[in-house]
Amino acid sequence: MAGLLIVGFVVVALMLYALDRALKARAQARRLAAMSDRLAAATARADEQQEQRQAAAQAGAALTSVMPAIKRPPLALPGEQQPHPEQPPHPQPSQP
Repeated sequence: MAGLLIVGFVVVALMLYALDRALKARAQARRLAAMSDRLAAATARADEQQEQRQAAAQAGAALTSVMPAIKRPPLALPGEQQPHPEQPPHPQPSQP
């Protein structure tokens, strides 16, 4: 009778241990699934931002190809006076 009682306690202890391990495994699986979801969302955001950057770069390149003046230096630097198109340039004095 005492042996049967000891065996019963051992079986109950083993069942509680197995239940504990199962609950911990289930909780870890939930944590891993949540982390995977967050990682997938971050990857999707990064991909979308990269696509936007590429689209902006292509649009900038297309604008520069349509308007080549963007590539040329300015006609006058800041602080310099720009020549007026109505005024003829000053004549050079002739040298004898």
